[in-house]
Amino acid sequence: MLDSELIQLNGIDVMQAVIFDMDGTLIDSEPMWKEAEKEIFSSLGVNVSEALSAKTASMTTREVTEFWYSHFPWLGKSIEQVENEVVERVAALISENGEPMEGVEYILNFFQKKEMKIGLSTNAPSRLIPVVLNKLGISHYFHSTSSSEHETQGKPDPAVYLTTAKKLGVEPSKCIAFEDSLSGIISASKANIKTVAVPPFTEFTDKKYDMSHVKLSRLSDFTDSHLEAIACSN
Repeated sequence: MLDSELIQLNGIDVMQAVIFDMDGTLIDSEPMWKEAEKEIFSSLGVNVSEALSAKTASMTTREVTEFWYSHFPWLGKSIEQVENEVVERVAALISENGEPMEGVEYILNFFQKKEMKIGLSTNAPSRLIPVVLNKLGISHYFHSTSSSEHETQGKPDPAVYLTTAKKLGVEPSKCIAFEDSLSGIISASKANIKTVAVPPFTEFTDKKYDMSHVKLSRLSDFTDSHLEAIACSN
């Protein structure tokens, strides 16, 4: 059997779906979240320090809002109202300035050509999913999307990945997850999904990402060889 045929066999017959994280993996939205949170929370008297902000990076929006309220309780607005203000501000910033991460169209075309199902699992609220996909012009690639908003727990809990795999009709063990955070990698791993880490540039050498099956600098670095390696891994 030719090498190309082996890759095709392993990639298609063994791995049947790919699931992407959204923020920081498909879209460079992390700065927008920081801007929105600083703007909204500061207006309520919260001291949004870098040290405390670092602890909220992988939380759901509700968890972030509750976190800041527990440190700097405010008056006059409910946690839900403040959470909604943050989400609406992020949506506006994405609509105005959202940019794809390097290689997004390449990687989506790569898996579409393999006839693999494509899904999305995010900790972001579900209303932001169409905002991002439409801004990037990539909504037509996705067969299914899921938000941790509809789960009892967000990442690193595996629920949102298990939900997407179920919607796609694919066993988790036959799925690949692309993630930029350790929390997301743990989430996918707990769901028995193979992982590809695409860490922030400043964290690329951090050994915490070594638990993933593949680590890349950018989405466009992914090749048939990586797919074959994942398909053949235990």
